[in-house]
Amino acid sequence: MKTIRSRGIALACSCLLVAPFWSFAQVAPEPAVAVPDNTAMASSSTESVPSLEDLGLPPAPSQNNAQAQTTSPNPAGENAGTPQTQQDQTKPGNAPSLGDLGFSTTQTQGSAQQQALLDKRTHMLKVHQTLGLITAIPMAATLISGPQAKAKGKNGQVITEPTDANLDVHIALGGLTTGLYFTTAYYAMFAPKIPGVKPKGAIRLHRDLEWIHGPGMIATPILGIMAYKQENAGEKVHGIASAHAPVAYVTAIAYGAAIVAVSWPIHWKFWEK
Repeated sequence: MKTIRSRGIALACSCLLVAPFWSFAQVAPEPAVAVPDNTAMASSSTESVPSLEDLGLPPAPSQNNAQAQTTSPNPAGENAGTPQTQQDQTKPGNAPSLGDLGFSTTQTQGSAQQQALLDKRTHMLKVHQTLGLITAIPMAATLISGPQAKAKGKNGQVITEPTDANLDVHIALGGLTTGLYFTTAYYAMFAPKIPGVKPKGAIRLHRDLEWIHGPGMIATPILGIMAYKQENAGEKVHGIASAHAPVAYVTAIAYGAAIVAVSWPIHWKFWEK
């Protein structure tokens, strides 16, 4: 019994002696942990990991090459900014034909024929207007030379016959006026007509006056020839031949009114297109 107590006392004493050293061991600093070298780890990792070339794969593009590829222009669009490409882009396409727009061949031919008809009518009426203004010049000269081409001296006075020069000038001017007049009338009568179009206003007045100066231009030369024959026979102008001068004046007035009806104000530079 005493032996057990002595052993317990001895064990308690030894524990008291060892306790300070045990606490010191617990609070003592731990030794520093060594940081591995990155370079060594990288070299070891590269040595341990096989490369893409070792595996038979193509090398991966670098970051600079990838950026260059993404920012580089498309090879197909390299010529997009060239002048030739811009010209091709701005070049208009083929214009649609009348058939593409839904017009049949009959309709297009009809339109072409009508346009040709209008062009011909316009041309002939312009010639008619030009010749009409030209005809007015010898017509006025014929009226002026008329009194000098007839015999003078009546009511018992000595008859003075006109000279040959006066007669020739008057006849020449009358013939020129007649020729120009009927040439002018030809372009008006044979100009293509437009169906369903009726003259109005000044055009209608112009055509109505034709019924006055037209017959007058036929009657005036005939009466002038009759008067000329009577005077050459030594006779006094008589009968219907004496109406040669009045008919000529009425014809000239009606002709002038027809010109003014469609040409006012009159453009003297009628030769300009």
